[in-house]
Amino acid sequence: MIQTIDLRGSEPTPAALLASVPRALTSVAVAADVAAELIADVRARGGAALLDQAERLDRVRPGQVRVPPSHITDAVTGLDPAVRTAITETIHRVRLASAAQVPPHVTTTIEAGATVTQRWQPVNRVGLYVPGGKAVYPSSVVMNVVPAQVSGVRSIALASPPQSQFDGRVHPTILAVAGLLGVDEIYAMGGAGAIGALAYGVEDIGLDPVQIVTGPGNVYVAAAKRLIRGQAGIDSEAGPTDILVIADAAADPLLVAADLVSQAEHDELAAAVLVTDSPELAEAVAAHLAVLAASTTHSERVTAALRGRQSAIVLVDDLQVAAAFSNAFGPEHLEIQTSDPDAVLAQIENAGAIFLGPYSPVSLGDYVAGSNHVLPTGGQARFSSGLGAYTFLRPQQVVRYSREALEAVADHIAALSNAEALPAHGDAVAARFQAARFSADS
Repeated sequence: MIQTIDLRGSEPTPAALLASVPRALTSVAVAADVAAELIADVRARGGAALLDQAERLDRVRPGQVRVPPSHITDAVTGLDPAVRTAITETIHRVRLASAAQVPPHVTTTIEAGATVTQRWQPVNRVGLYVPGGKAVYPSSVVMNVVPAQVSGVRSIALASPPQSQFDGRVHPTILAVAGLLGVDEIYAMGGAGAIGALAYGVEDIGLDPVQIVTGPGNVYVAAAKRLIRGQAGIDSEAGPTDILVIADAAADPLLVAADLVSQAEHDELAAAVLVTDSPELAEAVAAHLAVLAASTTHSERVTAALRGRQSAIVLVDDLQVAAAFSNAFGPEHLEIQTSDPDAVLAQIENAGAIFLGPYSPVSLGDYVAGSNHVLPTGGQARFSSGLGAYTFLRPQQVVRYSREALEAVADHIAALSNAEALPAHGDAVAARFQAARFSADS
């Protein structure tokens, strides 16, 4: 059902740990050529290309790419009351947690008359992508939109693939959640073409270019985000999901197995990894995985993910090595189910989101924890963070000096500008005082 990687009896170096990390063979680079062709097609033919790509890749041709307001209104009206209640609560919790990510403006007084203010300025316009392949993700609408709104973004365009079972419309639940959040610029487009459309704009459908593109997606979406970086900013190259669980003998093997299966049901390429110093727990989890994978709704998908090279049970000598392995893996989701989770947490450096204890499963973070579930995948947590209000903010330094404060450092500027063979820098400062003397003399 799932491979075992035995690291016991060794003291692996950071490089050895990185080499032992299980990864899927799929690479963003492999999808780059296809993604580039789709983006080029959209840039050349605009809305017609998006409709043709939908017909070919999503197996349905939408009536139009831009979603009319009536579709959004109908979706909000028809939203299941239980789902509406859950979404409303999710919006509330994510808004609270996202608000804490907006730093205050801070002014530092260097000396009398000399200040530097750190301000955080939101971008004006963003494009948010919500996937719609193997599952529908209304929660991803919340996770994308709320942080953007909290940060102060004024213009939001949302893209999601057209659905064949809804006559080419965007899934009504996604439309409904967008409507509840006040987003009315929605496009029935998916995949790499949609990412290109957001970044470059499509004039014939009224889509203006955005400054940042965010949201999860498949490997082609990830490749497209890599390609448009520079034209627009991105959050990360999100690909297939992953979960890593650090557990010891105190963990409940059924709960560990259930959490691994919960992420494996996303995609055949999803990674489900257990790292433990308990052979007994490893054996029990493997047994539960076999039972749960056979009985769950998406059994074939889960089984494929668990049998893939990206999933494994990793045996280590102690939890210190477990933490080191996790840091090398850089999990999107990290669960710590040990007798002392805080002690393990202190050793964790790289993770998208961290879930402590048996009552904080990843499923909680996927929906109503208040945290954001748009997180770096494929080991990118080693150098990047998940989506948040800060994704849409740019730190800007505002410098304000008085005449006296500038005069106090004028000699320093002259000395440094001469040392760098850029004397005009110093002359620009000196000119201010020369001009003042000339004016006074005249």
